[in-house]
Amino acid sequence: MIKAKGLTKYYGTRPAIQGVTFDVRKGEILGLLGPNGAGKTTTLRIVTGLLPPSEGQVTVAGCDVTTQSLEARRHIGYLPENVALYTDMTVRSYLDFAASLRGFRGRAKEERIARAIDMAGLGSVRDTIIGKLSKGFRQRVGLAQALLHDPDVLVLDEPTVGLDPKQIIETRQLIRNLAGNHSVVLSTHILPEVTLTCQRVVIINEGRVVAEDAPENLTRRLQGSQRLHLQVRGPKSEVLARLKELPGLLQVREGPTPSEEITGFVMDCELGKDMRERVAELVVSSGWGLRELRSEAMTLEEVFLKLTTREEVPN
Repeated sequence: MIKAKGLTKYYGTRPAIQGVTFDVRKGEILGLLGPNGAGKTTTLRIVTGLLPPSEGQVTVAGCDVTTQSLEARRHIGYLPENVALYTDMTVRSYLDFAASLRGFRGRAKEERIARAIDMAGLGSVRDTIIGKLSKGFRQRVGLAQALLHDPDVLVLDEPTVGLDPKQIIETRQLIRNLAGNHSVVLSTHILPEVTLTCQRVVIINEGRVVAEDAPENLTRRLQGSQRLHLQVRGPKSEVLARLKELPGLLQVREGPTPSEEITGFVMDCELGKDMRERVAELVVSSGWGLRELRSEAMTLEEVFLKLTTREEVPN
């Protein structure tokens, strides 16, 4: 639904983004992840047609957002980070006004408003003055406005910033419910937002794309080894010596030890070699007591830090 190729934007002589390329498939949720100032908002403004690129091209549902701007915007619903609302209007009257601007009239307009209110979970506050709503409900009003014309693409810029934990959970669930019928681009610098909401992630750092993949695939690409955690009841020095003899082991060190009888070890093994069966066989055949053996994947936080503190990503 979205194809962005080689997007570059200069403010004066300073590049905000450089060569940003990604696509968004129909019905998926794509997370645009990066630290503050990485270029996420600039990218989204270009995608939505609010800002022209210095170089590059974006198409939405086959429409070029620069040369076919009005047609492209018909396919886009946009929720900016700071939602602009008329706070002296009720939810219902504001959506009526927004639907009129979209060109809806009569029964069609009423149906659009009712559907947007239902999808955004605003039924209980439809007649409430917007200025009296919590920030969470104001975000929902902004989302309802973005959904009025049933767009193919939803662009959400930091949709949970400033919300309380309950509102964040509700907003995440609402976004997940939109997938399938809508393609969603979600900009955020909050790591749990990506793992709990998005199917794919594009990581931007200093205006450049440094990685694009599913979160779990990124961890596999960047993790240089497989990590195992072992807890065993046996003589520490002997266990350590025998573990070091295992082929495929890169290093082993002592880990958390729950008691004097139980010793913990952390083992880094060659990537692609699942050594759990071999370790378990060694422990059992040696007559030691196996208390715990588990693998540990790199967290998205570790991936994010690794990507945003280096320039190149392994293919």
